[in-house]
Amino acid sequence: MRHFGHLTAARRRALFHREPAEFGPDSPVRTVGYALGATLYAPATRPRLAEDVGKQARSGVVSMVLCLEDSIGDAEVADAEANLLRQFRLLAAEPPGSLPLLFVRVREPEQILDLTRRLGQDIGLLTGYVLPKFTPSSGAAFLEAAVAAEVLCGRRLLVMPVLESPELLHLESRHEVLRAVAALVEKHRERVPAVRLGVTDFCSAYGLRRTPEMTAYDVGLVASVIADVVNVLGRADGSGCTVTGPVWEYFRTQERLFKPQLRNTPFSGRAEELRARLIEHDMDGLLREIELDRANGLMGKTCIHPSHVAPVHALSVVSHEEYTDAADILGAVPGGGGVLRSAYTNKMNEVKPHRAWAERTMLRAEVFGVARDGVDFVDLLAAGNA
Repeated sequence: MRHFGHLTAARRRALFHREPAEFGPDSPVRTVGYALGATLYAPATRPRLAEDVGKQARSGVVSMVLCLEDSIGDAEVADAEANLLRQFRLLAAEPPGSLPLLFVRVREPEQILDLTRRLGQDIGLLTGYVLPKFTPSSGAAFLEAAVAAEVLCGRRLLVMPVLESPELLHLESRHEVLRAVAALVEKHRERVPAVRLGVTDFCSAYGLRRTPEMTAYDVGLVASVIADVVNVLGRADGSGCTVTGPVWEYFRTQERLFKPQLRNTPFSGRAEELRARLIEHDMDGLLREIELDRANGLMGKTCIHPSHVAPVHALSVVSHEEYTDAADILGAVPGGGGVLRSAYTNKMNEVKPHRAWAERTMLRAEVFGVARDGVDFVDLLAAGNA
């Protein structure tokens, strides 16, 4: 699979200076973490779940989480598990490589081994499991279950811990918990493509909820946790891993959000018509939050509505200017240092301080592609919504 793979080859050539590369569940774990993009959640109780998965894949979704946890009631778990097994049987009939990366969000460690056993040959469709309310104590049990499940099915199963427990939010326990979580992630680095943030649970612990006009970074408690998580788990010295952006809760579905003729990017001279549509559909806040996610060291995003996918992916594409700067920095004499003037003549690129940024930019360019010079956010967004 590849990002923007739902577009025609001609359309991709028109949009991209360097097209997104193919990847899959067996790609290097760091590549998978960067490639997740907008990870769409769906309750495992949906009666047409297999049909929904196929539909979303054809519209550009590359990763999904089928949820057995908070999105369903406690009394629905057994029926949801049975439905999940039925839907995987239906998905087995889909052409190879046509499905997104599929994860199942479980409730208890025991479910991992049980579901792996019950899926049988259909386990080949599963990329891995999402581990909720991950703490040092619960995390160890979840990870042990994942290792046992790998032995049982004979293939790699990735896991994505979700940091959302009060112990992580509370100041008196946060640093100790983060250090212990980092140690667990390091021990299982080969199976952890990303760590996810449960910002809704963070807000719940203090009775908070942000409005459509506010990003997660406008809520001081949440912003402080994000900063600390990135500080410990998102370092660029080789010890870090991908940390994904928080969920955006708001959506509307009355009409198509964007139209192809809109040409101005919302971040440089916003077109009035585009801005009006963004505000009308509660998307202006989402776009600001995606930009702030990247500025704060996060990659990808948890999504609960399909309309959020295209904006996340459009803003993940590397601009031609970013790519040129990164290539110049990485092309400098290794260890030589110095300062280079950007090819766009609007900034200075420092070889040593900007090298880690350049390396991450090139990894993002590999999975999301590089836009052609003159192709902007709106072009990519319109194409993603096609």
